[in-house]
Amino acid sequence: MSIVHCQLSIIMKLTIPAGYEPLLDLKQTEQAIKLVKDTFQQALSSNLCLRRVTAPLFVLRGTGLNDDLSGVERAVSFPIKDMGEAQAEIVHSLAKWKRTALADYDIQKGFGLYTDMNAIRADEELDNTHSLYVDQWDWELHIGEEQRTVTFLKQIVEKIYAAFLQTEFVIYESYPALKPMLPKKITFLHSEELLQMYPNLSAKERENKITEKHGAVFLIGIGDVLSNGEKHDGRAPDYDDWTTPGENGYNGLNGDMLLWNPILKSAFEISSMGIRVDKRALLHQLKITGQEKRLELFFHKRLIVNELPLSAGGGIGQSRLCMFFLHKAHVGEVQSSIWPDEMRKKCRENKIYLV
Repeated sequence: MSIVHCQLSIIMKLTIPAGYEPLLDLKQTEQAIKLVKDTFQQALSSNLCLRRVTAPLFVLRGTGLNDDLSGVERAVSFPIKDMGEAQAEIVHSLAKWKRTALADYDIQKGFGLYTDMNAIRADEELDNTHSLYVDQWDWELHIGEEQRTVTFLKQIVEKIYAAFLQTEFVIYESYPALKPMLPKKITFLHSEELLQMYPNLSAKERENKITEKHGAVFLIGIGDVLSNGEKHDGRAPDYDDWTTPGENGYNGLNGDMLLWNPILKSAFEISSMGIRVDKRALLHQLKITGQEKRLELFFHKRLIVNELPLSAGGGIGQSRLCMFFLHKAHVGEVQSSIWPDEMRKKCRENKIYLV
């Protein structure tokens, strides 16, 4: 693809909200970003009983610790001179590392950990909400066998959503121009139910419809094949449990948290989370995806011999949360990253100032 065609393709992915005006200047934005992050992580830690820990930026290739996301993204890697050129990979997320940390820190049932996760996703398609740089709060909670249910998953979601509401109130108190946008309660729906409601729409279009209607939705069951023969979205087979039956005969103990973004007029994914695989679910999901070779990896061996606790966990986008609460049109307004020249130019022409 030529540079000209590439730039045009990028511009086509960019959404310019009509009449957009930033409600905070650059100085206020930087101050508000800190307030969002400080307020939310304190609320998250308190609501879920999470301890903050330090996390790696990179892990060794071949350990199985890196997150494979939907299974197609390439990890950024580099050789380590003092370790015989062994390859290190920048983490995609810490979905598996956190579970090993629960065991290594000997965190007891009912408690957990959270950390600041920073990643580079070189294959990301750049637009208003996707950047090469990813920052999120990754969290993991030690749970019991009896808590591996959709009911318990919903309880966790409600506690996280309560932290959103707390944060939104604090931001509004400090910056009255930023009017609250979240509904008081979040709506739960399975991806199969959503398909039945809008059978002629794409997965993204279904998300837009239901999130615009309710304002905040937790969509359960991401990764398994639905009745139309398609997945709502992809999930790696070795962290979230998306095949164990949940409610009403539908499979899946995981999901995505979606907020309606009135500036971009679309559903806005703020978190992916779920009950993690146990031994049975891991073996089953590796088998149906043809990835049983992963059982030879460090992480998977530890899980199979019950060295890792049962857990629930997820990630919550830091820049996305700031973007939402500060009513920004582009993630580049709240984080420093690399953007194509044409995107920067187009944004500046429309009062979207990328830092």
